Amino acid sequence: MEYLDFLNSKSVTHDKKGFEPKDLNSNLFDFQRKVVQDSILNGRYASFLDCGMGKTITQLEIAEQYRKHTNKPSLILAPLVVTQQTIYEGERFGIDVGYKNSNIEITNYEQIGNLDISKYGCVCLDESSILKSFQGKLKKNIIDSFLKTPYRFAFTATPSPNDLMEIGNHSEFLGQMKFKNMLSMYFINDMQTVQKWRLKGHAENTFWKWVSQWSVCATNPSDLGFNEDGYILPKLNLVEHALKSNKLDNGLLFNHLSVSSTNHNQELRRTFDVRMEKSIELSEGNDPAIVWVKHNEESSYLAKNIQGAKEVTGSMKPQQKKDLLLGFAKGDFRVLITKPKIAQYGLNYQHCNLQIFPSLDFSFESTYQAIRRSYRFGQKKQVDIHLIKTDTMQNVIESINRKQEQFKEMQLKLSRYAS
Repeated sequence: MEYLDFLNSKSVTHDKKGFEPKDLNSNLFDFQRKVVQDSILNGRYASFLDCGMGKTITQLEIAEQYRKHTNKPSLILAPLVVTQQTIYEGERFGIDVGYKNSNIEITNYEQIGNLDISKYGCVCLDESSILKSFQGKLKKNIIDSFLKTPYRFAFTATPSPNDLMEIGNHSEFLGQMKFKNMLSMYFINDMQTVQKWRLKGHAENTFWKWVSQWSVCATNPSDLGFNEDGYILPKLNLVEHALKSNKLDNGLLFNHLSVSSTNHNQELRRTFDVRMEKSIELSEGNDPAIVWVKHNEESSYLAKNIQGAKEVTGSMKPQQKKDLLLGFAKGDFRVLITKPKIAQYGLNYQHCNLQIFPSLDFSFESTYQAIRRSYRFGQKKQVDIHLIKTDTMQNVIESINRKQEQFKEMQLKLSRYAS
């Protein structure tokens, strides 16, 4: 027997565990209706839909259908600041969602330990890229907590682009295949470290066909065979600002043209003044803007020196963070200054078409998600993204660009094998 035939014979058969939905919400667009139908028929399904394609309404309708089907409340887990926004969306679409004693209950991930998991017939993970951590405590807690929940769904725009471990974590959460089994069947490890796992060349087609059985990936309705009217984004204008930094005292004629993950923070502090000065200059005017920082001292400094700016920091109380992040969306103040890890998921800032990154790091996902707060379907204007780098940080931009190409390749393969 050829090895590929052997591999196919060992592939896990995907069994649909759901039901045929009826009376779907009239607010669903045709392509969203398709996603909802496929998800409900499968019973355990992942939706990798790009920002602005309606993950919230599809998630709410799936939870509502399973609430009726199981006669139990459904649960949505989401980042804290997204919970209130989801409740607002539920009101718009006539779906009862709230914090407690609702048909659909919603809470943030940190509250898992305070929940009676057995009461729910269905769970939805909003921004499920939280599963990306290979050995993370929260990831393990999520997977273990919902092993007996019959219907499980995951929603995110960006499964990890630079490796495929996150796909395995989604598979295990959804009960499709255990992470370690996926690795042994489809992957090879050249360097004996989990970060170096790669697809076996002869197993690639089989792997993506398997993933497409329990997930959908789309960047546009046309990926699903539907008309893309209203889903063509305006131009994304990426502007790189190359700043000259002070000479390093290292005995060399020129500064090194790259930094590593170990000395990146040190380099950001060394180039603080020149980067902050440029950020203040770019944020001048009357238009709404978001400034994405990495360090608290950057946030504090810019908040004091940019007119109409407010900062949102990790040390703030949850309600204060939520009020400020939603307040920016309502136009309560002009400039939001915060870290991507605080506000990169789920927030809709289409009213803003100016973003500034004074302190880029190596994370493609956080940069992508941050940009997508403004550059998402519903945005009517060109979005200007200002990427500030110094002469020692060129490789940071190169790393993000490389991971973006890997992400696009993964999206293409998932779309190609979708049924």
